[in-house]
Amino acid sequence: MTVDNSDFKPSAGDRPADIRIAIFGVGLIGGSLALCWKGKPGMTIVGHSVNPSSVAKYLSLGVVDEGTTSIAEAAVNADFIFLCVPVGRLNDYLDELARLPLKAGCIITDVGSTKASVVAHANTIDLGEAVFLGGHPMAGSERSGVEAATIDLFENAFYVLTPTGDTPPNALERMQELLRWTRAKVVVTDSVLHDSIVGAISHLPHLIAVGLVNQIARYNESNDLYRSLAAGGFRDITRIASSDPIVWRDILVNNKDVLLTLLADWKMEMERFAELLEREDGEGISEQFRQANGFRKQLPERRKGMIHSLHECYVDVPDHPGVIGRIATELGQARINLSNLHIVESREDVPGTLRLSFKEAADLEQAVALIRGMQYKVYF
Repeated sequence: MTVDNSDFKPSAGDRPADIRIAIFGVGLIGGSLALCWKGKPGMTIVGHSVNPSSVAKYLSLGVVDEGTTSIAEAAVNADFIFLCVPVGRLNDYLDELARLPLKAGCIITDVGSTKASVVAHANTIDLGEAVFLGGHPMAGSERSGVEAATIDLFENAFYVLTPTGDTPPNALERMQELLRWTRAKVVVTDSVLHDSIVGAISHLPHLIAVGLVNQIARYNESNDLYRSLAAGGFRDITRIASSDPIVWRDILVNNKDVLLTLLADWKMEMERFAELLEREDGEGISEQFRQANGFRKQLPERRKGMIHSLHECYVDVPDHPGVIGRIATELGQARINLSNLHIVESREDVPGTLRLSFKEAADLEQAVALIRGMQYKVYF
């Protein structure tokens, strides 16, 4: 079941009354959730961290209404508790919450990218009159931390909820109602199915990217030319190999069984290619590409997902003073949000090359039209 909240426009009739939301771990995800509810009538957002300086940062940035280092102070009177902590710490936090006299009807949820393990653990502990409902917002950013939090992070993204047969219908309805403020598309599914699908579309690609980069790194030990020539496309297609090692350690271990099956399937795919190469079966290789192209064309282009989309272009510019500033100024005056600008190459005998990155595909399209109108060559 999918609930589309992307066109949600709050009105007086949607105003909640006295809802207290506790967020444990106010980073990119937790902070962005907080901003979706911050300042809404009747809502109080409480941020928790064991680090006093982090709590002070949450408050100084205005992301939360209240901050505390006390789990009890944050949780006891909360109507909703969001655990935005690493996957490897989720069970520990649930155990801590189970020791507290939580408010009757309190909904505890998480934002981890694996669901079966935490749902199974929640079923083994007594949360009193509170309810656990697994959650996973499928959105992210190349930046991290509360400083990167934004109110529109989840807009038009999928937000997965994984209730069990014991989840009260009212709890699911209340969570869906709260998530309307994020403008995400809420999807309700089973935790095991969630882990199988996310393992295939996100966890496996991360493993492949890391393995590929490490393979090239080993080749580079005997010849540094591998690193020198691995710029451009290779760097782009393997960028997810730069993901946080600790975060991904926990994710992969928690989804171990799914990934072992996926890796076995991936090995078979590579063995199929090896057989085609052994036989010099050109038509067979072409057919593999045709099949991949056909399925890939069916994938939605403008949908936020687990792997952050790359919206960027390259611009050839002459080696003249002020050119880069002019382009940046024109983009700013057109209110086009430029997230990164990188000088790829600049020598006297060739034009300089700029790589411009944008958060949204729409920003990229506007930028390309504007820059081409300035008579610069733009390519992808």
